[in-house]
Amino acid sequence: MFPWQRVACDFAAAAATVVRGTRARLGCVRVAMAKSKFEYVRDFEPDDTCLPNCWVVVRLDGRNFHRFAEQHGFKKPNDDRALQLMNRCAQTVMQELKDIAIAYGQSDEYSFIFKKRSNWFKRRSSKFMTHVVSQFASSYVFYWKDYFEDQPLLYPPGFDGRVVLYPSDQNLKDYLSWRQADCHINNLYNTVFWSLVQRSGLTPVQAQTRLQGTLAGEKNEILFSEFNINYNNEPLMYRKGTVLVWQKVNKVIKKKIKIPEETEEKEVEVTRIKMTAVPLHCDIIGDQFWDQYPEILAEDS
Repeated sequence: MFPWQRVACDFAAAAATVVRGTRARLGCVRVAMAKSKFEYVRDFEPDDTCLPNCWVVVRLDGRNFHRFAEQHGFKKPNDDRALQLMNRCAQTVMQELKDIAIAYGQSDEYSFIFKKRSNWFKRRSSKFMTHVVSQFASSYVFYWKDYFEDQPLLYPPGFDGRVVLYPSDQNLKDYLSWRQADCHINNLYNTVFWSLVQRSGLTPVQAQTRLQGTLAGEKNEILFSEFNINYNNEPLMYRKGTVLVWQKVNKVIKKKIKIPEETEEKEVEVTRIKMTAVPLHCDIIGDQFWDQYPEILAEDS
């Protein structure tokens, strides 16, 4: 190599070093994942891909929420603030995450149903569950003050989650029917139980003993004869839970526009149509709901 060639090479190397350093300082460097002898550890990651052509259901539950409700002064047997907060969090999950066809919630649980053909995160079960639970939990803390203005959040709430696959539309409908039936059974029991405790002065143990072995008709009779409560007149949200479905909603937004021959922009209201997760409190066990919202089960929805 001639001396002048060596000088040119040294100059080129120095220039390349300067460029790399400049790009690094500007945050412009894109480096592929380094190969190393340690990369074999990736082989230990399990394949958690959900089966194709199945409804993916992610159900979350509040962890130790009996204690959480006691320490934060939840009203018994139902607290509108807590239920509305759960609904708000579920709406946020549906707006932020893709491919959720419908959601159903009651008490401290919520189920999110992803479309059968969803390929979100390559259908990895862990991704479905962790994204839903983390988004819901962070929303619960974020929106807490909107519903519990006079009650500070004493400690962070926890939620656990699971993923279940249902291959047929009927399986999915039966799953949601099961959760709504559970809502009815639990709410009827709690309504009678807390009426006995709060209005008749029974201890929790005495109320539990009184209700042991009673059927739904007997519980309804106790409510009506002793407390003049017709269970069928209780709010639908308590008895049926909450269903979230996608609907087109008119949203009014403010927008600044430039009007000819005027120097300043003018603020006007503009109506936009937006798909929004809307809460419903209705029966989903019968066929009427599914006939009214056929798009939920549609393959191309």
